[in-house]
Amino acid sequence: MIINADHSQRALVDPAQLSWMDSPLPGVARRMLERNGAEAARATSIVRYQPGAGFDAHTHPQGEEILVLEGIFEDEYGVYPAGTYLKNPPGSAHRPFSRSGCTLFVKLRYMQPGDTQRVVIHTHESHWLPGLVEGLQVLPLSESGGEHTALVRWQPGTRFQPHRHYGGEEILVLEGVFQDEFGDYGPGMWLRSPHLSMHQPFSEPGCTILVKVGHLDVAT
Repeated sequence: MIINADHSQRALVDPAQLSWMDSPLPGVARRMLERNGAEAARATSIVRYQPGAGFDAHTHPQGEEILVLEGIFEDEYGVYPAGTYLKNPPGSAHRPFSRSGCTLFVKLRYMQPGDTQRVVIHTHESHWLPGLVEGLQVLPLSESGGEHTALVRWQPGTRFQPHRHYGGEEILVLEGVFQDEFGDYGPGMWLRSPHLSMHQPFSEPGCTILVKVGHLDVAT
């Protein structure tokens, strides 16, 4: 299955406009934002667990990143309420489930072999840092080999300088409206910009976004 798999192209998806597609296990469905492969795929998805649903134990050969959007996600290592960020490194294994149901943002098979650290961050309880311009706050989540993942909070009226992204940029809008010269992106919108893309972001009403940079294909 090929969905938005060409990383040299800009992609913009409103997951609310996508149909839920059942996974191989009952009670787990996905809205596919990008995908390259069958079940063993490099993929970015919104994943919904019905109460009591779960997967069998499995291994992630190239890692997994999760942000819990709603409800409570679980595995044999812990319980992760909404706002929790998890990074399961390449070669890690677990048996995920949700007794009460949950909705997740999930990225599969994006990590480098040297990214070996498991990360669990309860973002609602974490300390945010000042950003590069007034009105920005940043909560770093992961960093490895030039790849960075963070939450970024924009106060109303905040503007950033024009800049270029080596290795691309990916954004999921969690709250408010994120903006740049190409458009306005409301809650739930997913945006991917390719290697060396350039823009000047801002937010008139304010917003909170999940940002990942440096992980997309670099042309040689």
